[in-house]
Order: sequence, then structure tokens, then C-alpha cells
Amino acid sequence: MSESEPYREEVVLPFNSEPQEAALEYLEDIDLKTLEKEPRTFKAKELWEKNGAVIMAVRRPGCFLCREEAADLSSLKPRLDELGVPLYAVVKEQVRTEVRDFQPYFKGEIFLDKQKKFYGPQRRKMMFMGFVRLGVWYNFFRAWSGGFSGNLEGEGFILGGVFVVGPGKQGILLEHREKEFGDKVNPDSVLEAARRIKPQTSVSEKK
Repeated sequence: MSESEPYREEVVLPFNSEPQEAALEYLEDIDLKTLEKEPRTFKAKELWEKNGAVIMAVRRPGCFLCREEAADLSSLKPRLDELGVPLYAVVKEQVRTEVRDFQPYFKGEIFLDKQKKFYGPQRRKMMFMGFVRLGVWYNFFRAWSGGFSGNLEGEGFILGGVFVVGPGKQGILLEHREKEFGDKVNPDSVLEAARRIKPQTSVSEKK
């Protein structure tokens, strides 16, 4: 999908809607930006083309549910490091100090997905009706009980997710899409998918 191609419409989720899965080719072509003073734009495939990657598409950095999931993923980092698999996150906007304030919860590099394509191919929104779901209130209670807190800064209705992507053309090994606020990925599933990653062998290593 080129930058000139129109983005697929956003949808407001009914109660039992299934998310549309992303193709590897779709993810590879996403433009990301570093969050440095002089940002660099690059294709998302750079994140996983050699060693694979675990990538969190953050719904909202200031959300205490997102911070809880970020902490869960960060708890896997020692084992991911042993496997040689990096941990990354993407955010859809930079609001004040929100990304910086999120970093204590997330132990990987964070990039900007300004076009919100990691939240597609069809961006899914959960509006205020999400607050009538029992599952959402259970998730609130779980995160509150865990000591997580947050704020209301930034856009928080477009749902996020977590991907485990293998190097080269190994493909998407895990794709978890939030079905409601606080529907976090199972860390064991992330680790299991990361163990299936087969690092690319360089030409020099083959000789």
C-alpha cells in the first residue's frame, strides 16, 4: 500500500466483531519514525528482517491498561534477549511527555506510526459503549489492583495490539488485537511465538 493510496475506513466495534488480520506485506511497508531530535523515517520491516521482533501497538501511552500490558511484555525481555529477539513499541501520536512517561513501563525502543497503520488494516474504534462491558470493568479492576495508574491525555479509542514477526519471509507468528479496552496479550503466547523465530543466516555465515 503506497502513501497515496487511501486508508481503509475506521469502524466502531459491535460487541462481537472479529478484527481483520494484517498481511506481512502490509506491515513491511509501514513508515515509522524514530523519536530523536532529528527523526529518521524507515520501513517497519527493518525492525524484524534479521532477528524477528515483538512489537506492541500502544493504544495510548497514558492509559493505565496499556502500561500494565507494557510491563507484562517487558517482564519477558530477559528471555527475549536470550533468544536474540528485540522488543519494540509503536505509538500513533506524541502528546506532551506521554511517550517519555510510558518508558518506565516499557523496556524497548519506541517509534511513531503517524499514519496509524499498525492499528489497521482496518482501524477499530471502541467508543464509550465499551464502558458497559463487564470485561472492561474486570480489566480496570485488575490493573488498578496491580498498582497501575494513568491519565486521559491523547487518543484512546483506536484499539492496539501485539505482533510477533519472524525475520525475512517467516511471517507473522502471533497477532493479538485488542477486542476491548484492556484485552491484553498472554505473555506465554508471546514467548512461545518468539521461540519459533528462526534468525536469518547471513551469506558469510553460510560459507
